[in-house]
Amino acid sequence: MPATATQPVLTPVAPPLPKPTRRPRLVLLALAVLLVAAVLLGVGIGAVSIPAPAVVGILLGKIGITGWAFEPQQEGVLMAIRLPRVVLGLLVGAALGLSGAAMQGLFRNPLADPSLLGISSGASLAAVATIVMEVKILAAFPALAGAAGALGPYVLPLAAFVGASLITLFVYRVSRVGGRVAVSTMLLVGVATNGLSGAFTGLFTYAATDEQLRNITFWGLGSLGGASWATVGTLLPLLAVPLLWLPRLGKPLNLLALGEDQAAHLGLPVARLKWQLVTLATLAVGASVALVGTIGFLGFLVPHLLRSIVGPDHRFVLPASALGGALVLVLADTLSRTVVAPAELPIGILTALLGAPVFLWMVLREQRNLSR
Repeated sequence: MPATATQPVLTPVAPPLPKPTRRPRLVLLALAVLLVAAVLLGVGIGAVSIPAPAVVGILLGKIGITGWAFEPQQEGVLMAIRLPRVVLGLLVGAALGLSGAAMQGLFRNPLADPSLLGISSGASLAAVATIVMEVKILAAFPALAGAAGALGPYVLPLAAFVGASLITLFVYRVSRVGGRVAVSTMLLVGVATNGLSGAFTGLFTYAATDEQLRNITFWGLGSLGGASWATVGTLLPLLAVPLLWLPRLGKPLNLLALGEDQAAHLGLPVARLKWQLVTLATLAVGASVALVGTIGFLGFLVPHLLRSIVGPDHRFVLPASALGGALVLVLADTLSRTVVAPAELPIGILTALLGAPVFLWMVLREQRNLSR
């Protein structure tokens, strides 16, 4: 019999991405420069003024480089109050911006944000339940008093983080159909879970005392006022993984933008990518909300604006969103603690006042573009 030639096996190859222009890189550089300026502004403005040379001198002095003139009071204020607050703002802002960009890529919707999965509402429900029920639970179970005393101020953040994780796990499990997670089903389940969590949060708020209501209101509006190096040390390990891992998913998100079936045909493990995005976003947003409260509009507004500047390539959208989120939150926090000094405006109010008009402007602009 004549030998038959073996047919070559053709494997799908992902289409090459367009070569990036200089504009996205210039935007990243500009954001980094603006972020450094925002940090110097944030640590320098306040009741005790700390000029930028004094800030540099204090920081260099910590590593043994001396010769810079500054006052001991400036050093004390910078290291104990201002710097941990700014660092906390950097971490939380980067986490919210990066998670928002990841969720927009997952849902392929430029107006999506992590709250669609119920992450924020789950954290809020657990936090409000802890505020209202903590005394009753400790009275019913005295054995827990020792553990609550050891955790101290971390009881509320821990409860909020657990609540965010459980809600997200519930949404992810319910959205599995035939071993596959449907993004549209996940979105619908997240919307329903948000409503259910809001209803239970309202019930706990209705049963709260006047003092508990004040705590619920302050926590729900968001603030970096409780920042300390202990808070930063608690948040940093939780955010290190999503802040380092999510930017590496830019190329897979570009393939996912082609559609799930097409991305799977090109060799992308779609199910694993969804699991990674949901898990990392939950870790980032849950930890952030647990420690600083709810901060609205940042998670979807910053990535949406930056996408219109740097383009749709997630290799640049993700890092730009992290830098932009950190920049916006540091500036907003600086404004919130100085605009009504010596009082402090909750940062959630400020981000809503600034974010809502920008969002409406974006919607109206899109409508005008579609009507042409």
